[in-house]
Amino acid sequence: MTGSPFLNQVRIELRTRQYSIRTEKSYLYWIRWFIKFNDVRHPADMGNSEIERFLNHLAANRAVSAATQNQALCAIIFMYRYVIGREISQLRYQNSRTPKRMPTVLSEREVKAILCHLRGKYWLLAAILYGCGLRIQEALSLRIKDINFDSKSIFVFNGKGSKDRYTLLPNSLISPLTKQVEIARQVHQKDLDDGAGMASVPPALLRKYKGALKLYGWQFIFPSSHRCIHPYDGYVCRHHLHATAFARQLREAVRTSDISKRVTAHTFRHSFATRLLENGTDIRTVQELLGHTDLRTTEIYTHVIGNRRAGTKSPVDFIV
Repeated sequence: MTGSPFLNQVRIELRTRQYSIRTEKSYLYWIRWFIKFNDVRHPADMGNSEIERFLNHLAANRAVSAATQNQALCAIIFMYRYVIGREISQLRYQNSRTPKRMPTVLSEREVKAILCHLRGKYWLLAAILYGCGLRIQEALSLRIKDINFDSKSIFVFNGKGSKDRYTLLPNSLISPLTKQVEIARQVHQKDLDDGAGMASVPPALLRKYKGALKLYGWQFIFPSSHRCIHPYDGYVCRHHLHATAFARQLREAVRTSDISKRVTAHTFRHSFATRLLENGTDIRTVQELLGHTDLRTTEIYTHVIGNRRAGTKSPVDFIV
């Protein structure tokens, strides 16, 4: 089914609407599963009852999370709206409510412990996540030209919500980042010597900057260990390090540090925001550094540090 004409239609529609490669893979996965679940019938011959049965199967038999159920539903709605040309309405199923949870935040001691068990580029990635407040994909997607050592700033291109922003470059990371940039330069030079050297970019940027994509500044700071074929345009390029490589190193560092909290790459971003607010940084500045559109998204960190409980004394403190 992977090479089926229908799935190719879905893929073309996703790329025409400039969905990310990660969203493309996710949507194709769910659409493929939906079709197989319904005995490989064409989606045009199916409707609400088949969709409801599939979503109920995910919830009842596969026990997937609310976010995963919503992702599967979004993929199916996209397929019907843009490929089949039919709106799906009156489903006896609504987007599952994702539970609101307080973000996990690491103390300074815990961050130091984790960093002590990371080495090389993995140490630097964790330090950037904690020191600059980046998401993992934003950190991995950094290119050499995005770092301004003179102004001590980092340019984040096309972050979540397709927004660009600047964030700070900590003094303590200038030296290790300079060394990593040199490593990336050496990798790029070897690619050039081998007749390659093209940077991996989205299709729109390829058309606009094709003549410049062999330049040093376009290369990823954290390059992959292998060259690959670009999934859209078919040219040989070198992508960035995969997020799973960092996740494996982080899990081992957390385990070795004997930290009981659930720690992911995003935990460092939560810790960055919380620490800034604890140190008196204006919440609007934190919002800008994080790239949040809505201030209410940033305000959750005031709950984490207890701003709304400041001065409140527990009854037990009066008797113990």
